[in-house]
Amino acid sequence: MGPVEPADLDSTYFEAAARARLPADIWDFMQGGSGAERTLAANRAQFEHCRLRPRTLVDVSTTDQSLTLLGSRLRTPIGIAPMAYHQLFHPEGEVATARAAGRAGAVMVAGIFASRTLEAIAEAATGPLWLQLYWLRRRDALAAVVERAEAAGFRALVLTVDAPRIGRRLRDARNGFAVPAHIRAVNLDQTLMAASHRSGQGSSGIAEHAREQFDPSLTWADLSWLRERSSLPIVLKGILTAEDARLAAEHGVDAVVVSNHGGRQLDGALPTLAALPEVVAAVPPTLPVLLDGGVRTGTDVALAIALGARAVLIGRPVLWGLAVDGEEGVARILALLKAELDDTLALLGRPRLADLDHTAVARPAGSAAPLATPTPDQCR
Repeated sequence: MGPVEPADLDSTYFEAAARARLPADIWDFMQGGSGAERTLAANRAQFEHCRLRPRTLVDVSTTDQSLTLLGSRLRTPIGIAPMAYHQLFHPEGEVATARAAGRAGAVMVAGIFASRTLEAIAEAATGPLWLQLYWLRRRDALAAVVERAEAAGFRALVLTVDAPRIGRRLRDARNGFAVPAHIRAVNLDQTLMAASHRSGQGSSGIAEHAREQFDPSLTWADLSWLRERSSLPIVLKGILTAEDARLAAEHGVDAVVVSNHGGRQLDGALPTLAALPEVVAAVPPTLPVLLDGGVRTGTDVALAIALGARAVLIGRPVLWGLAVDGEEGVARILALLKAELDDTLALLGRPRLADLDHTAVARPAGSAAPLATPTPDQCR
């Protein structure tokens, strides 16, 4: 990784630099949420309302943010969330992202709509890879992708469960956004992807494609179909309630991700940090809970882990880094977040991830004392 410039010392530099480089419609596709974008804003606001309770006179000469997750040893709890079409942001696409994740010792979740082949991503990776799935009407196509991922060495399947249809992403509709013809979801038959390349006034190719290809009849009973076709761990992404968390545990999933799709699905849904405590409380302690949505700093990572997350997944900041400087840009984003988390652990007086629990967070905002147990109104 190249030298860190003064401007690189927080992720806002990369956000501004990416916006200056990207076409307006691609920027909106990445940054936008659904509806009035209330949930998109709430994801950040929830983190900003939290206050930490530092402890003193603790030996913090050594800090440790390593962990084991689904059998993989990681150097950081900061992973890369699944996002489609990385080649929109850099010619090397997911290959560059995978290399940067490996350098950071982080897990990367590749998307089913990746713009590089699963095999090329796996060849570039030096860290664990998971594959995200949407439930397609064409189960044969879904089964084929799962088989290829397992053969390529991917270590888990992440099924997105909050997208029976695509939310009303008004920026994309206003722009008539469609995936450019030279960028393709190369791991699927192109007959399945044709609609994603069709633009139209007042609608987006992304929404049209989802209406054609996503199966809205998916239920809990269908998880057995996926289990029968792969020995890989199954992670459900898009859990926001205790009720669904309990059902996930009852159906034998291996982990869940507290996620509202980065504010891109149901506008008005709970911000992820607010939903986290009830999800954690609803599942056995042996079932890992991850979180994505709104994480922008290492302090945000510490807050999520203190409230019960085992790890977090980063979305938009990774694409900012990718747009600015490819692999090096993603590596810098991950290095910044890791350094911020390291500082937070030391200054909190909790030098290991295992030392973080709900007593590190004040409730309500600004209070000097924690509640006995974490609750969904955390940090309000």
